[in-house]
This record gives sequence, structure tokens and C-alpha cells, in this order.
Amino acid sequence: MKTFDLIKEKKARICVIGLGYVGLPIALEFARKFSVVGFDINAKRVEMMRNHIDPSCELDSSEFKGCDIEFTHHVRDIEDAVFFIIAVPTPIDAHKVPNLRPLIAACETVGQVLKKGDYVVIESTVYPGCTEEDCVPVMEKISGLTAVRDFKVGYSPERINPGDKEHTLTRITKVVSGCDEESLETIAQVYGHIVTAGIFKAASIKVAEAAKVIENTQRDLNIALMNELSIIFSKMNINTYDVLDAASTKWNFLRFSPGLVGGHCIGVDPYYLTHKSDAIGYHSKVILAGRTINDNMAAHIAREIIQSLIRQDKSLKQCKVLVMGVTFKENVSDIRNSKAVDLINELKSFLVDVHIVDPHASAEDVYEEYGLEMSKEIGTGYDAVAITVCHDEYANLSPDFFNRICTPNATVFDVKGIYRNKIKDLDYKTL
Repeated sequence: MKTFDLIKEKKARICVIGLGYVGLPIALEFARKFSVVGFDINAKRVEMMRNHIDPSCELDSSEFKGCDIEFTHHVRDIEDAVFFIIAVPTPIDAHKVPNLRPLIAACETVGQVLKKGDYVVIESTVYPGCTEEDCVPVMEKISGLTAVRDFKVGYSPERINPGDKEHTLTRITKVVSGCDEESLETIAQVYGHIVTAGIFKAASIKVAEAAKVIENTQRDLNIALMNELSIIFSKMNINTYDVLDAASTKWNFLRFSPGLVGGHCIGVDPYYLTHKSDAIGYHSKVILAGRTINDNMAAHIAREIIQSLIRQDKSLKQCKVLVMGVTFKENVSDIRNSKAVDLINELKSFLVDVHIVDPHASAEDVYEEYGLEMSKEIGTGYDAVAITVCHDEYANLSPDFFNRICTPNATVFDVKGIYRNKIKDLDYKTL
């Protein structure tokens, strides 16, 4: 019996390795049709999921109902799986170099239980060639098996957008690839059983890997252009959003907005591509230029705020600044690679007293990850306020709210332009 038929008739299980923002939704979606085992090395997270709690705070408990799934952190519990999906984080280190340790560790785990006829599909974002050049040798060494001949390998890039309730897993075209025609067809069949938006069969594993990294690299470059324009327009005393409103009247103008570009995708993926580019002897120019601009925006905003305080003859040591939002984007709890943190640290370097609030972020996680303490509530007497993300809780705050919490003539830096043309009594700034 073929692998897909075994899975379809629940005579064999799918195993998802890594149950974070990407892995858990995939595991639950498959578990509505097939038998699934979800594996994560974090025992605390596993216990939460057994109790129908998403540790990432993205999914409601109702999403777990009706799912044929077992959650575990024991390798022995995944030995009977025949189709493995690896969806672990692929971050960068402090030097902007890809950190493949979680991915390699996941491959080692799979290698321990890999059998002849099994399939392994990687969803983690990587550079072109990583699956075949870095992951496969690890699995072959530990299992004693040979890829293609003994087990099949594929790559299918994750496209989940945290916080987006419209473009969910089943509603996004799924790109799949395989090490040969047989694996490509089987992988397409398995994913096609849950993805209603359709399946796109990539020409090769490397093509699928490259497609993923350029999706976010393209967005990164477009936002970098907007950020650079906002710096130029600010010096000309022109509002960037007014310019975008005017330019957007042309049918083929692509509207992107300036802002802080962090998170685990757009702020990371370009470095995977440039890392591989360096390895083959080409030093990227455009991609790294865009990354440099976006990485420096937090420092730019901090300088704007500090300069406003200095212009008002305020002693920086006596100034109190409120930063509203520490997650990397609106309406999510994810604080990974948050550029709001860069802004906070930059402000702190000027010795101002920085208060941090965010209705979505966990104070415990923020302290554990960055050593920063969040305020339990918004106070008063702020000399400056920076709104970094457009959470729903912030979208409809009135000008009176800011008048109440701020000192006279305080600076309000609205990164996303939420309150443009609304705040009149304070020193309002935006990108």
C-alpha cells in the first residue's frame, strides 16, 4: 500500500516536529483528516497543548476539538510515523548569520526513527540548497539510510502569517517539492488533502527554498524604500503618508508603508539568501542595503524623539517616555526579533526613563528574552510616547487620551501613522 493510502486510511501517522506558530496549525489541520503525532522538545508547551492551549496564543481552544492528535516530547512516541514534517525556527545569530542548530537537531531526531519508505518534508525557512546539503546528510548518517533510495525528502515553505485570520494555512496556495517525481506526487497528495487553495509543484527542492526567501526579501526591500523615503521627506517637512496617498492614485503604484521591520520572517529571511550568496562568491548589494536601512530605523526614531526633547530644553535624565507595543507586529504575542526592543534600548542609552506596555505581549517572556520590565498599566506625565504597532486596542484612542497621559508639548511618535491629522495639541511625528 502506498504511503498516502496508509495515511489516508489512518494506518500510519504524520509527525510534525516543532509546534510553534507554524507547526501547531499544520499539525491540527492534518489531524482533522489524518492521525497525527505532534513533537516538541519543550515539555511545558506539550502539556499546554494536551490541555488545548496554544502556547503562542494564536489559536482558540476550539481549534483542538475533533483532532486525532497526540502531543509528546518523547522520541519513542514518533517511531511509527511515516511522514515527517519539520517546522522548527530558523533564526539568525547576533552577527546576522543563519542559526541552523534547531533545524539540525530536528533532523537528528527524525534520523533516530527514520525507516525505509518514510518521507521527510522541511517547512522551516532556509537558503537554497540547505535541505539537500545540510539536512539530508545528518539524517543519512544517523539512520544509516540513503536519501531517495531508502527515504524520500521534500521541501514545502511555510506561508502562515501570524495574526492573519483570512490568509490561513488552507487558504494559501501550497508550494511543494520533492527529491524525485514519486516524492513530489505523494507530498502534493498529502498537502492537497487539506489545502483548498491549491498546490503548486516546484521544479526542484532548491526552487521551492528560493521561492520562500525571495517572498520576504521582496517585502523587505519595498519597506526599506519607504523607510528611506520617509527620512528624506521628513527633512523636507513633507508627510510620507500624504505622498503615498497621492502616489497610490496611479493603478500600478505598489503601496507599502514605512515602519519597524522585525519578526522571524521579513527581518530574518534576507540574511539566509545573502549568506548563501556570500558562500558562492557573490556579495549582495541591494538586499543588504535594504536590510541596513530597516535595521537602523529604530535608532532613527529614537534620535527623533531625543532631539525633540532636547529642543524643549528638557533634561533627558528626568524625562519619562512611554513605548506602546513590544511585539513585532499588530495583534500578535510574538516578540521574536522585535525592533521595538531596539527602539527601547536606544532610548535607554540616552538615560531617559522608559516605560513599556503591550496588551498582547507576556511580561514574563519580555523579561526572559530581553531583560526588560513591562509596566502593568499606562501612567501619566510622559514627555514622549512612541506607538510602535497598530494593535486593535490602540487604533481608536482619542487625542484626549494622549493629552491626559502626557506633559504639555510632549512628543508623540506614531510609527504607523494611526493618528495622522488627529493629534493637534502635542508635538506629533510619524514616519
